[in-house]
This record gives sequence, C-alpha cells and structure tokens, in this order.
Amino acid sequence: MDSPPSRPWAGEPLNPSQQEVVDLLGARDHERPTFDAGLRVHLRAILEEATSELVEEIAATLHVNKHSLSSAHGCEARFLADKDNDFVVSIPVARGTVAHKAIELSVHWPGDPSALELVDEAIARLTVTDHWLADFLGRCTDADRAELRAEANDRVATFMECWPPLKRRWLPVTESATRLELHDALVILRGKVDLTLGRSRGLQAGKVLIDFKTGGSALAHRDDLRFYALLETIRVGVPPRLLASYYLDQGRFDIEEVNKGVLETAAKRTADGICRIVELLGDERPPTYRAGPSCRWCPLISECDTGRRWIANTDR
Repeated sequence: MDSPPSRPWAGEPLNPSQQEVVDLLGARDHERPTFDAGLRVHLRAILEEATSELVEEIAATLHVNKHSLSSAHGCEARFLADKDNDFVVSIPVARGTVAHKAIELSVHWPGDPSALELVDEAIARLTVTDHWLADFLGRCTDADRAELRAEANDRVATFMECWPPLKRRWLPVTESATRLELHDALVILRGKVDLTLGRSRGLQAGKVLIDFKTGGSALAHRDDLRFYALLETIRVGVPPRLLASYYLDQGRFDIEEVNKGVLETAAKRTADGICRIVELLGDERPPTYRAGPSCRWCPLISECDTGRRWIANTDR
C-alpha cells in the first residue's frame, strides 16, 4: 500500500482515527522489506517434512483452516466436542458475519451509502445464498433481526467513521481466499482474509493483510494472520509487509511486521496443528484440557473440573 495523501478526498480532512489508518498502514518504497526468492520453497518444506509421517494415517482429505488450528492448539477436548456437536448460530455470531459482509460491500459501493443501508443489503444477500447463516436469517424473529441490525450497524458505522474511503490505487481486495495443497492434496489449507491492501513489487513486500474483529482482543488473532501470511507467501512467493487486526468495537489496531522468523513460526505451528488434528481425530491419544475464557460457554463445562476451577478462580 502506497502512503496515501493526508487528504484522500477533496474537501474532507481526515479525523485522527482515519489519519492513524493512513499512518500505520502506508509505506514508502524504502520502508518495504525485500525477501529471498527461495522463501516459499523453504516454508513449504517445513510443512511437508513435519507432516510427512502422517500421510498414511489420513483416510480422507483433511481440510484445515484458522479455526481448526486455533481449536487444536487450545483445549483439545473442546475441539473434539465441537466436531461432534452441531454449530449453533447466535446474534453475536451473526453480528460479526453481517458486519464483515457490509464492510465488504462498502469498499465497492458507489456513492455514499449509510451503514444501515449496507447492513440491510448484507443481510438480504446472506439470506438468499447457501451461506451457513442463511437458515438463521430466514427463520429468526423480528426482534432478533432488529437486534442483529442494530449491533451490526454499530460495527459498520464505526468502520466508516474510523477508516478513510479506500482509494483504488491502494488495490483493496475483500474476502481474499487462498488455498494450499500438501501431500498431493491429502491436506488442504484454506484461508480468507477480510481485506488486503497493496501488492508486492518483484521481491519487495507491499501487501497488508487486515482482519476485522468484533469483541475483545486475543493472542490467537495474531496466529490467524500469521497463518494467512504463510499461505500468501507460498502462493505468491513474497510475504505481505504487515499483518493488522482491527477491532471494530475499540477502533484500534494490533499490527505486526512480517519477517522470515514470523513465517517460520507460523509454518511450524501449522504443521504441529495438523499433527494434533490427525492424532485427535484418529483417537491416537486422549485429548488435553486447557482452561480459558471460552470455558464459560463450553458444552463440556458441566463435566469439566479444569474449566469449572478456572471460572471459580477468575470470578473471585
């Protein structure tokens, strides 16, 4: 992403939050790092060598994304429980998805739409597609729909107030999907980034990967973006320049610069996650229990001493 001018559109100066977006995400040529052309081969080798012994244990194609990796690295018992239980859609879950879709529409929408107009269009589009949220949107009550509209509108309005309009020359791309196949497509890694800006130039990094978040910050959010950066690097051959989680509720960034060490760490974590998933799904060992904030809404909490102790100690 080139460093945008201080006033990206005529007659309307930036507010401090919008200026922060420009300052944090923009970069001049001399600020862009250059990487070795063999980095993509090196990273793929880390993944394939660390998982090569698992090939005979995988009975069917294994699909891995940021959520399955995060779950496998968290509470393994919860990972298995989620695999066995049907996913339940709630207003908070739907809120994030609708807000993401509305922000995607805002990037490409002509004119000056309101946040609520974008939210309503997002809901309408998600309702008539085969998206996993369609059934919930089609059968929810008027009260639930009103609550969903209000909460999603708040997040989208925050984005529109805190971000400058995205210029075409910044090359904005929404919902950018990446796929990486390992071991002759026996393992497939998938990622989808909310927003990307910029592009590489030769071996010089320039792209910024951005994930929009609702709710509180978590260390796992950095791991999610590192996973996306890993897939991007192997696909393109050049890493992104920056990784940025943007918290809509707080109007703030968490930013990390990308280097070889970050990508190697991501590759090793991904390989370890794949190994854990294969072991757990194959019943090769009992799962471990790891307590944390998600214990409060875990389906296993009634029978999990580890989780109940964590909640009791936290609530003191």
